Amino acid sequence: MSTELSASVIIPTYNRAALLGYTLESLARQDLPAGRFEVIVADDGSTDDTPAVVDAYRDRLDLSHHVQPDEGYRVSAARNLGLSHARGDVSVFLDSGVLAHPGLVRAHVERHGRGGGEVAVIGYVWGFNLDNEDAATIIGLIDPSDAAAAIATLAADGRWPDMREEFYRRHHDDIAGLPAPWTVFWSCNVSVRTALARAAGGFDEHFRSWGGEDVDFGIRLHLAGARFEISREAAALHHPHEKVFADNLATLIPNYLHIVAKYPTPLIRLLPAVPTISPFNLNDVAAFLDLPRCADVLAGR
Repeated sequence: MSTELSASVIIPTYNRAALLGYTLESLARQDLPAGRFEVIVADDGSTDDTPAVVDAYRDRLDLSHHVQPDEGYRVSAARNLGLSHARGDVSVFLDSGVLAHPGLVRAHVERHGRGGGEVAVIGYVWGFNLDNEDAATIIGLIDPSDAAAAIATLAADGRWPDMREEFYRRHHDDIAGLPAPWTVFWSCNVSVRTALARAAGGFDEHFRSWGGEDVDFGIRLHLAGARFEISREAAALHHPHEKVFADNLATLIPNYLHIVAKYPTPLIRLLPAVPTISPFNLNDVAAFLDLPRCADVLAGR
């Protein structure tokens, strides 16, 4: 078996030591040999026990911890910090509190190894929702130290699939041909070849509040020719934590306006109409209006 370093798992974090610990524990249990991937904790200036949590896993993972000054919300810069240190051919982006199934890293690596051109892989995330619904119930059902069992529990129950599940099923898990597959490229569990991520410019550090930076990155990957694919094998569980969608929406719309300014195409101008137009119906609206593809507009066709 090859011993080359195949993947770099990049985890941005900020004062989420306990959630980070769950993620690192799940990565320590991957079925891909530990020597085949590295883990990069990209710290946005945490002041909690994050260093101690990282140190507790140094003997189980090829692990590095890189810290940037706390200058407010800078998750894009944190991801770029991790990307700048990545040594693996594939960069897998996970969020703190995302519990990786033992086969997650292997599934990401294997998809990129199949060839057929550049791909942007979207992993499946159980328990991923808008408003932290049923948090207490989910927490009571799962053992965060055992991602495989926790995911199996949610899958058997059936109440908490990935919030994109209906969208995926409607398109039979084949979203590559949609005009805007990047609408669901959410960086809690995605992967792309490291060289392509860097060539596309990484994450736009203009984003200094929640939302949109991963969609923006996805747009650039799409314009670069990446094929967007869903991988149910690259499964994870989103451990509940506090969030309020209404608060997130307040910062999302200005961020979407920034995206529109960067790519002033008829399709991308639909983004700020959220929540009336959402990631799950934007492609339908674009088809109904017969809007041109972004690449064609930006190429001046």
